[in-house]
Amino acid sequence: MGYGLGIDLGTTFTAAAVDLANRIEMLALGDRSVVAPAIVFVSEDGVVTTGDAAARRAVREPSRAARDFKRRLGDPTPLMLGGTPHSAIALLGYVLQDVLKQATEEEGEQPDHVVLTRPANWGPYRQESFNELLRLDGLDCAQVVTEPEAAAAYYAMQRHMADGDVVAVYDLGGGTFDATVVCKQPGGISILGNSEGLERLGGIDFDQAIMAHVDYMLDGAITELNPHEPQVALALRRLRHDCVEAKEVLSVDTETTIPVYVPHEHCEVKLTRDELEDMLRVPIESTIVALRGALRSAQVEPNELTAVLLIGGSSRIPLVARTISAELGRPIAVDAHPKYAVTLGAAALAGLQAGY
Repeated sequence: MGYGLGIDLGTTFTAAAVDLANRIEMLALGDRSVVAPAIVFVSEDGVVTTGDAAARRAVREPSRAARDFKRRLGDPTPLMLGGTPHSAIALLGYVLQDVLKQATEEEGEQPDHVVLTRPANWGPYRQESFNELLRLDGLDCAQVVTEPEAAAAYYAMQRHMADGDVVAVYDLGGGTFDATVVCKQPGGISILGNSEGLERLGGIDFDQAIMAHVDYMLDGAITELNPHEPQVALALRRLRHDCVEAKEVLSVDTETTIPVYVPHEHCEVKLTRDELEDMLRVPIESTIVALRGALRSAQVEPNELTAVLLIGGSSRIPLVARTISAELGRPIAVDAHPKYAVTLGAAALAGLQAGY
């Protein structure tokens, strides 16, 4: 029995899911998680690794690792890894190849159909670059859908959206923000108007804001470090990880502490939810501006929306739902798996294409 495969090549994480005709489930890509970090490592002898294996190797040789390269798609300037140039499309290709290989090994055969997702606000140039990636990997017949379309398809399948229901999809992920208005129709999900978005706004920017807060509280001690020293690079990587954890903790708690273990500085920095929200208020307000722009383009008034669907890991920040509710006064729908809704939706669409 075949299967459909959905893949989300994200800015910070890569995720995949399979539609096995009778169920849809995430494909375990990470060592301790269903997702894998979007990292590529190129060794001195040219061997390429991705995901958790790349993250481990990057600790010792950070100059040979690339992160956040999806943001560079369409940029002709190469990324230098260990002195060797690599394009963003080639790096995405390495990740895609590994996902396809892992899916084939896990299921014992190649997928019948593949659906990949992309941000809705990409222009023609980036879309063509992404399509070139599929050709390089021999996936000419794969389908590409926008992330809001995939998420809305999964939401419709889980929540039984009625034909004619109009939903605004608020997608705040690791590296980008998209706002899209979609309508459920008998033939599927259609986009109304144009998507609006912010190409360089997401979880990694929020993480950086927390890092900057830690640096400020330590009177610039982090800025004074040399990130090229191996010991410092390792300490900064650990600190960034702890900043990410602090952000996630503050989605469910009101305060936390961030351990700091860098050369000449061993301490803890307290961070409250109020402090974090003060850091994020302006960028989140900019997402509301984009969301209103998407509504205007779709010629939809807020009171015509059935709901605002929150997807993407960063949408779990409590300030997001509160701000949207206050601005639009519409019901907020948070998927049970906001971080994976796009991937699960892509797998569902792959299954439909495969005839399941």
